[in-house]
Amino acid sequence: MIFVDLLIYKVTKKVSILKFCSTMNTFSFLPFKNLESERLLLRQMTSEDVNEVFEIRSNPELMKYIPRPILENKEEALELINTINNRINSNEGINWAITLKPDNKLLGYIGHYRIKWEDFRSEIGYMLLPEAQGKGIVSEAVNLIIKYGFEDMKMHSLEAVIDPENNASARVLEKNGFVKEGHFRENEFFNGKFYDSVIYSLLKSDL
Repeated sequence: MIFVDLLIYKVTKKVSILKFCSTMNTFSFLPFKNLESERLLLRQMTSEDVNEVFEIRSNPELMKYIPRPILENKEEALELINTINNRINSNEGINWAITLKPDNKLLGYIGHYRIKWEDFRSEIGYMLLPEAQGKGIVSEAVNLIIKYGFEDMKMHSLEAVIDPENNASARVLEKNGFVKEGHFRENEFFNGKFYDSVIYSLLKSDL
């Protein structure tokens, strides 16, 4: 019985690896694909977005739920943009600038992070300027990258990791069909403090 179970496991694992290799060999974030809805255009971030990226990532109120360093200057913001685009080039992740037609100004950014190609699962994340909040913009953008994740990237499931006190983000996720999957107590350590995390998920079959 143990031998049979081991054999089944090895066969299943081999199939999983083959699927993983197949996915990696057939999908690329390049050429970069813009995403559009009736109101929004999601485009690639450029150096011209440095002021808005700095405004977002240097704002303590916007960063209070994000366990990442606050940016100190625009040089760091430009470095962040370059890092994001390098990850696109290396097929590690993808981010879009959120813009409201016909204006090209970056209002926020959104993307797929921590992609587990072997498990067909991706984590999404987003940030938005205060002036763009409360208008349904981020929810509309989330809907666009959900479609991209399932139809283009061929993901089986998507997840989002948020601070349990970030009620606005929870509402955005729930509006787009995500369900609360778990609450992890003090599982992240940042800047001398432990933080809780809440995991939301969406399966392709949920749509």
